[in-house]
Amino acid sequence: MRVYLPSTMPALAKLLADAGTGAPPVRGFAVTPALREWYSSGDEEELEYVAMTHAARASLRLLQADPAAPPRRVVLAAEVPDEQVVAIAGFDEPALVEIRVPVALSDVVSGHIDDVSATTDIGAAVAALDAADHGDEDARFAVDGAEGNELLWYATQELGHLTG
Repeated sequence: MRVYLPSTMPALAKLLADAGTGAPPVRGFAVTPALREWYSSGDEEELEYVAMTHAARASLRLLQADPAAPPRRVVLAAEVPDEQVVAIAGFDEPALVEIRVPVALSDVVSGHIDDVSATTDIGAAVAALDAADHGDEDARFAVDGAEGNELLWYATQELGHLTG
């Protein structure tokens, strides 16, 4: 199953150094039955994009928790055996899953990372998260504005060059 793991640049550097994630469970996003129901008109590619978008939004939360991290969303796409992935999706997060095993670097098939030019938008989105959570429409606009920046695709062998 393809899962999308939200991350940050420092967490990516750690994953590369350790050749995998830490102890399970590992939270990620995937095409779940709840996502299929929520987005009933989409094909598989569209559903995967939605799952990746949810992971990118979760990356904003990780950036909020680590103010020293460069303001760039990081999403890692990994292939994990279906039996190791448990959907914990709810109404607000229809793509949310837990992976029961550590995700090895060899399971990662690509990285999706903001271009450096997006840092202003991403920083503004991170700063607006709390206000957006409390219903501030301007803050929601700033958070949604982060999604106006497409994540760039990187092959796994390129990831180390981004964190060095």
